[in-house]
Amino acid sequence: MRQDELHQTLEQVVKGFCRLKNIGEVSRGEGFAIHFEEWEWEVGVGLYGFWQYALSQNDVRLQQSILAWYEGQLAKGLPAVQINTTAPMIALSLVAGHTERADLLNVVNNWADSLLQNLPKTEEGGFQHVVKEQPNTGHLWDDTLFMTCLFLGSAGVVLKRRDLIDEAAYQFLLHTRYLSEPASGLWYHGWTFIDKHHFSGAFWARGNAWITVAIPEFIDLLGDSLDASVKRYLSQVLARQVKTLCDMQAENGMWHTLVDDPFSPQESSATAGIAYGMLRGVRMGILKPDIAGEALRAWEALRERIDDRGIVLEASKGTMVGPDLQYYCDIAMAPVPYAQALMMLLLIELQQGKWLEK
Repeated sequence: MRQDELHQTLEQVVKGFCRLKNIGEVSRGEGFAIHFEEWEWEVGVGLYGFWQYALSQNDVRLQQSILAWYEGQLAKGLPAVQINTTAPMIALSLVAGHTERADLLNVVNNWADSLLQNLPKTEEGGFQHVVKEQPNTGHLWDDTLFMTCLFLGSAGVVLKRRDLIDEAAYQFLLHTRYLSEPASGLWYHGWTFIDKHHFSGAFWARGNAWITVAIPEFIDLLGDSLDASVKRYLSQVLARQVKTLCDMQAENGMWHTLVDDPFSPQESSATAGIAYGMLRGVRMGILKPDIAGEALRAWEALRERIDDRGIVLEASKGTMVGPDLQYYCDIAMAPVPYAQALMMLLLIELQQGKWLEK
């Protein structure tokens, strides 16, 4: 696939995201108006993808459209601080740093303070996975690292606050301790300090994908602000996880909803996230170069799962921590915005790294 074809596919996937979230049409250089109203984690993942897309294309009008959406949300008032409502703050922290606007920096600062001071904590000071549906008392979930801790680390860099950087790093270390399985490096979906177990013991694919994405993003976002020892540790955590993920990859390049169960459904959002994290890690020098071949195999499978409207097919809907493994297999497949966002990140990486020319 040539670079122009790759860019065309990226624009189709971006438009697919827009259709799912009722956003005006997007095309390069023309900007767009974001019409959805809800501040939610799906939108947060999408906005992060959009911001990376806008920067990669040097599209100032697109950047301004993202800024305008945030301005509208701030005028209405933001929701209560919890794990999933923090996801849109990732891109806002980057926008605030990019524009150096004092009002946006103040919002970022206040939200970060609220996470530290008001978010319920588990034993050992972990970020309890509080969401609007339920408090999840005593729970650590793997997606917390993407939804909340990327923001906290980014905010620390933008605001030059060492306490935020240190807290974000601590959360990565603590979550690794309780959610990463030592023998394989795969990540459990959740851990409860109340009953001291990993629920059904599920190695949920999208949960693992959040980690494969979050670790390289965290290392890149923090740069020299991240302690060398923490960077080294998280790089090894990622490498061990990815080695096992490669062993679990299906022959056609996809990953299954339960990565260690070849009879569970194959799932596109996880496959896109894992492939993106692999390529990102290789390009950053924290994963071995031969990993790229497995990621590109995943891309070949995924390109067949993008329809002519840019919708990513065979992605599973939102997933809570399940009571048993069958729960994960029974999650319905449907077009979902986060699959579009993760595919956007993968396509941007394929472009920037010129992976298909190698």
